[in-house]
Amino acid sequence: MGNQNPKTEPKAKEESKAKKQHQSKLDELGSQVEKIAVRTAESIKKVIDKALASRNTVLTIRVNDESNDKLNMLVEAGLFKSRSESAAYLIQEGIKSQEILFSKMASKMKQIEKIKKELKNIVSKEITPPTGK
Repeated sequence: MGNQNPKTEPKAKEESKAKKQHQSKLDELGSQVEKIAVRTAESIKKVIDKALASRNTVLTIRVNDESNDKLNMLVEAGLFKSRSESAAYLIQEGIKSQEILFSKMASKMKQIEKIKKELKNIVSKEITPPTGK
């Protein structure tokens, strides 16, 4: 016990204990964050799988270099198997994000169809077919 000061020894033990408790709390927090990340990744994967399951129309598109790079990032990150899958997902999400716009468009398109039918009826009543002489 030559070098140790009896007054500082309990203080050092308290500091050591506090550090261990702090580290334990950090480890616990890290574990919780990891669990949340895994659950989030699983949820994203389920959404992606559901979105891709209903793809049945082939569409050929051209994209700029920036878009291509972003599609490749999604594939390289392991979220999608191909650029086609990542593009399909992003298109679907873009459409969902503009639901109000598409709803308004659908309503106006119904009105346009109704007007077209009315015009056809008017024209068909006004125009008489030529007589065969």
